[in-house]
Amino acid sequence: MSRCLAVMTAVREGHDTHHQFFGGLAGADARLAAERLLLDLIYPPTCLLCGAPGVGQDLCLGCHSELPYHRLACSRCGLPFADEMPPGRLCGRCQRRPPPFAQCLTVFSYAGPVPFLVTGAKFHGHLEAARLLGQCLAERVSESGVELPEALVPVPLHPRRQRARGYNQAFEIGRVAARLLRLPIEPQLAARIIDTPPQTMLDGRARRRNVRRAFAVRGMAAGRHLAIVDDVMTTGSTLSELTKALLRSGARRVDAWVIARA
Repeated sequence: MSRCLAVMTAVREGHDTHHQFFGGLAGADARLAAERLLLDLIYPPTCLLCGAPGVGQDLCLGCHSELPYHRLACSRCGLPFADEMPPGRLCGRCQRRPPPFAQCLTVFSYAGPVPFLVTGAKFHGHLEAARLLGQCLAERVSESGVELPEALVPVPLHPRRQRARGYNQAFEIGRVAARLLRLPIEPQLAARIIDTPPQTMLDGRARRRNVRRAFAVRGMAAGRHLAIVDDVMTTGSTLSELTKALLRSGARRVDAWVIARA
């Protein structure tokens, strides 16, 4: 308890007490580390999947190791390969007709407990699941060595749907990843101007028609390298349409960062 009180003092005062605990850090980093330690002391991380103590996040080591990480995949669209391929290998579809985004970085396959986490974050207001998924996205980006963009762009919801849901899960996931990767996130850069029906029950062709011209760019995209953040990629229609809108507005390069590939 005395350590907890000392950390609370460090957070509140922001000066000398920081150095007793965080001598190797400075300024905002020391304050963030103090706040994180305080939160861990008051609210210890707990695995969202099994309830065991978490290790640095709401995931235990056992569940972390069993998640279906997406490794063997086309670097352009994220389509999984059946066998191991050299890095940067493209699938046959991308060799014939590549998507408009430059690459797709995917954390998981949409299998095992991943749908539980994604649907909880998307439909049930489980923002702790969104936070965990954002942390997993940041880990995946860091270990992949990809070129970092200038900013993250969460896939926007139509205002009517966002009012009904109360939040945008792509933004909630993206802002956690943005903070950990020290990148800006710009939720106002793009807007969904057509309230399209859900994509879930549509085939590939219908999905493409459904989102055609559904997005508009409201901010400055010209000359910039941007990465779109979304929860699940199935056919890539939504990501492709938003990418086209950003490219039409002059974006230099657009990547896709998604939590799961279905």
